[in-house]
Amino acid sequence: MPSSTTSPLDILQQVFGYDSFRGDQHAIIEHLVQGGDALVLMPTGGGKSLCYQIPALARKGCGVVVSPLIALMQDQVDALLELGVRAAFLNSTLDWRTAREVEQAFLAGQLDLLYVAPERLLTDRCLDMLSQGNIALFAIDEAHCVSQWGHDFRPEYLELSILSERWPQVPRIALTATATTVTRREIAQRLNLTDAQHFVASFDRPNICYRIVEKSDVKRQLLQFIQAEHTGDCGIVYCLSRSRVEDTAAFLCSHGIEALPYHAGLSATVRAANQSRFLREDGLVMVATIAFGMGIDKPDVRFVAHIDLPKSVEGYYQETGRAGRDGEPATAWLAYGLQDVVQQRRMIDESPGDDVFRRRLGAQLDAMLGLCETVNCRRQRLLAYFDQNIEPCGNCDTCLEPPEAWDGTVAAQKILSAVYRLWRERGQRYGAGHLIDILRGKLTDRVKQYGHESLTVFGVGADLSEQAWRGVLRQLLAQSLLAVDHEGYGTLALTDGSRAVLRGETTLMFRREPEKKARAARGTPRGKAADIVLSPEAQLRFEALRAWRAEVARGHGVPAYVIFHDATLRDVAERCPQSIEDLGMISGVGARKLEAYGEDLLRCVRMAQAG
Repeated sequence: MPSSTTSPLDILQQVFGYDSFRGDQHAIIEHLVQGGDALVLMPTGGGKSLCYQIPALARKGCGVVVSPLIALMQDQVDALLELGVRAAFLNSTLDWRTAREVEQAFLAGQLDLLYVAPERLLTDRCLDMLSQGNIALFAIDEAHCVSQWGHDFRPEYLELSILSERWPQVPRIALTATATTVTRREIAQRLNLTDAQHFVASFDRPNICYRIVEKSDVKRQLLQFIQAEHTGDCGIVYCLSRSRVEDTAAFLCSHGIEALPYHAGLSATVRAANQSRFLREDGLVMVATIAFGMGIDKPDVRFVAHIDLPKSVEGYYQETGRAGRDGEPATAWLAYGLQDVVQQRRMIDESPGDDVFRRRLGAQLDAMLGLCETVNCRRQRLLAYFDQNIEPCGNCDTCLEPPEAWDGTVAAQKILSAVYRLWRERGQRYGAGHLIDILRGKLTDRVKQYGHESLTVFGVGADLSEQAWRGVLRQLLAQSLLAVDHEGYGTLALTDGSRAVLRGETTLMFRREPEKKARAARGTPRGKAADIVLSPEAQLRFEALRAWRAEVARGHGVPAYVIFHDATLRDVAERCPQSIEDLGMISGVGARKLEAYGEDLLRCVRMAQAG
C-alpha cells in the first residue's frame, strides 16, 4: 500500500505501471486528493476507475466505492489485489462469515478500497460500520443510475444523498460514461453535487467504427458480419427479447461460433456461469438482452452488435462502449429496419406511463432514429446528442461509404395517399407489406379479395423496389409522418404532419443506402483504427506470452486480462526486453507485477526466441 504522502503520479507509475495521466485524469485526481467533490463524465475505457482509486491510495483511510455491478466486483477486486492494493467488496454474494471478515478488516484500517452494492450500503449495519471507520472518499460509480429518465435507473441511487449528509467532510466523486446535459443536471441535484466541480471529457471513442445496416435476414447478416470481420474474436450481441437471445445463440453455435445466452429468464447460476466464461475465456460471443453488460470491463471485446433497435441513444452508446476498451480497433454494428420502428412506436403507445413519460420515450426514440437515418457522419450525430461537436470522423459507415440523399417527396405522397384512400374510401387500415403490394401493383390474393386493384393508387409505385418502399416507409415513420395505429395491430395511419407532405408544402430528402460492396478482409486498416501487425517473430513471442498468461490466470482463478492486458503483452513481444529494468519501462508493468511476474516474462521471451 502506498503511503499517504505518495504523489498521484508516483502511484500511477509504481502501482498501475503507467507513465502518464490521460486527459482530465490528473486534474480530477488532484481535486479529489485536496478534498473537493467532483462529477465526472468520461467514456467507457477512458480510465474512470483511476480517478477514484489513486485518490483513495493517496489520502488517509479507505475509499468506499458504491457500484451496482455485483457480478463484476470480484474481478475488480482481484485486479487490485494483483497490483498489491488491499481491496474487498460487500454484496449479497458473500456468506455472513466472509462479510464479517471484510467488515473487521475495514474497521482495523486494513483496506485501501471497499466496493459496496448500493442496497448493502443503505442498511443500518453498513452505515454504522462506515461511521466507525476512516473514510478517504466516496465514489459513486455508474452515476446515471440515479436518473429516472436514464437507461438503467436504480431506485437505491436516489437515497445516496445520505452520504453528504452523514459525512459532509468526506470528498465524493460521481462517475458515468453516458449522460446528456439534462441527465447530468439530474445526477448533480439528486446526489447533492450541485456545488461539485464538473469534469466532462470527450465522449469520442475513435477506435470504434460505427456501422448501421438495413435489416433483411438479420441472423444471416450477423453471421456474415462475424465470419467476415471478427472470426475468433470476443463480442457481444444485443437482442430485444429473451426468445431472440436463445434463438440467435443457438444459430451462431450451429454455424461454428461459440455463443452463450444471457437474459433475466435464465437462473442466476446459469447467468453467473456464462458471464464468468465470457470474462475468462478468449473468443466467446455473448448473446444477451440489456440485462447483461453494464460495467463489463473486458478489454478485448472486438465488436458489439445490435440486431434490434436500442430504445435510446444513451443506451446504445453505453452498450457499444463495451467494445475496444483496450484502445484497439473495434466495431459497433447495428441492423435496423422498418419493423423496428413499428415495434418501438407501438411499445411506446402501449406503455403504462402517463403522457409525459410517453413523450420522453418518444423523444428518445426520435433521437435514435435520427442517428440511424443520418446521411452525415455517424459519430458527429452520436456525439452531438451529448453536446459535443467534432469534425467528420473518417471511421464510420457514412464517412467510409457515403449514402446518397434523394428527393422522396413524390414517393412519400404516393404512400400517404394510399393510406388516406384506404381509410377514407374503405374504412380500412393495413400494415407495410400490403400497402407496398398495392403501390407496386401486385395482384396478391389479399389484394383481389378486397378489390384493392380498383384503387387509383394501385400500381403507381411500380418504379420502386419492395426494399426501396420499405426504406420510404421506415423514414416516414422515423419522422412521424406516418404513425402506428396501436389499436390496429401494427397498421399505419396518417399524422398531423402528413397533410403538409400531401399538399406539396414540404420537400423530403431520404437516405438511399450505398450499393453493397464486398468488405475488406479482417485485419485491413480502416479509417483511423488500423489493426496492429506484429512481425512473425514478435507474433510468436506474443502467442507464447498469452499462453503463459492463460495458465497463470487459471491458477489464480481470474480473467486473463487481470494479469496483463493484450496491449502490454504485445509491447513486451515487440520490444523483447532482456532485463528487469527493460521490462519496468513497459506500460502496464507496475512494481508489484514486475516483482511477481518479471522473471517469468523474461523467461517466456527468451524461450520463444530460442524457438
